[in-house]
Amino acid sequence: MSAQAADLAVKAPYLKAPVLAVYNWTGFYMGVNAGVGISRDRVQHDFTNDSLYLAPQGAFGGGQIGYNWQGDSLLGPIVYGLEADIQGAGLSDGHTNVGGGIGGLTPTAYGSKVDWFGTVRGRVGLATGPVLSYFTGGYAYGNVKTTVTEGGVAAFSDNRTAGGWTVGSGVEASLGGNWTGKVEYLYLNLGNRTDTFLGQSLNSEIRENIFRVGLNYRIGGNSLYSPVVAANWTGWYLGGNVGSGTGRDRSSLTANGTTERFNLAPDGINGGVQAGYNWQAGNWVYGIEADIQGSSQKDNKTTGSLGTIAYDATLPWFGTVRGRVGYSVGQSLFYATGGYAYGGVKTKVTQGAFGGTVDKTQGGYAVGGGIETPFKLLGLFGPNWTSKTEYLYVDLGSNTAIVPGTVATLTTNVTEHVFRTGLNYHFSTPVVAKY
Repeated sequence: MSAQAADLAVKAPYLKAPVLAVYNWTGFYMGVNAGVGISRDRVQHDFTNDSLYLAPQGAFGGGQIGYNWQGDSLLGPIVYGLEADIQGAGLSDGHTNVGGGIGGLTPTAYGSKVDWFGTVRGRVGLATGPVLSYFTGGYAYGNVKTTVTEGGVAAFSDNRTAGGWTVGSGVEASLGGNWTGKVEYLYLNLGNRTDTFLGQSLNSEIRENIFRVGLNYRIGGNSLYSPVVAANWTGWYLGGNVGSGTGRDRSSLTANGTTERFNLAPDGINGGVQAGYNWQAGNWVYGIEADIQGSSQKDNKTTGSLGTIAYDATLPWFGTVRGRVGYSVGQSLFYATGGYAYGGVKTKVTQGAFGGTVDKTQGGYAVGGGIETPFKLLGLFGPNWTSKTEYLYVDLGSNTAIVPGTVATLTTNVTEHVFRTGLNYHFSTPVVAKY
């Protein structure tokens, strides 16, 4: 046998393909969270005869602990969980000041603060390997402070713990080993209350919108889990989105030498489309995205001037053009985003048979962040599809205008908090692992 034949007779070594670790969400976890909150607390006070929104806003941070159980369902791996959290908060609002009493001659100022809040919630969601998309709901509680000042003199002060309920949703994804990251929205209803003082009645509705990110450590979890190779995000994509928005529009109306300050608080559903392009360098992803949304955000409950002036504030549409920068952990893209924002702002002001509408397209900026992951519900979607969950803070700037048909001057600074979920189709197929 020749030397060449002997070489051919030697079998090539057999190399077993690596086995992709199966991710399981069962177990205890604990972690931290931080974010921003905005209240939409409607107050009705018979001293002013107005309907007003107090809008405490600010940052918060805290911790959470919970347990997950993972099982099977017709829709795929399903996760049930229980979570409790507690947060310190700096939400406050002292903007509102309107006329009260006889002839509206008594300046009446309102203050509201939320110092801390917590929840105890159930969670249920569908898992796609190391990605969990979930809904959540349960009990909520928090410390609420309310003050009323009339003619520069303290008329009412209340500091109490309020309780109610919460619902929300989020996405949580593995960062490798025992660590996970999440983005989450919660709506808190802390109940209604009527207070009486000095022969007056004050009705309050306490509502909070919570937008936050979190970091969890899974105790005894998938400590050996290592994310698969980063997906290939490079290329064009096109998609749609739907979500909700809440406004905190600092406003004032000046007429006949008198100025009232108040918040317009349009809220509602948003939906639209987006298109973009990503560039990838290793695990880092850079991109640009443009979107346009229709919106049902509306506030037609705010009144002023002893209840004689009615406001109807809407945000019929808005859009953004933003840059994105993110880091791909396996098949999950964690990203921050920011850029230009624009939108149509309409405010109708009426007093009896008189009034008009201020209608203007305003521009400003948007900043936020989110998580984007493969979307394979029931195997109906191919590897080109991804889903994203995203938060945006939108500031459309300030506008001052004379209300048509009146001598009143309206000033409004428009800011919005947007939480939305979207689906994208990528024209270049991302690498999607099977779990």
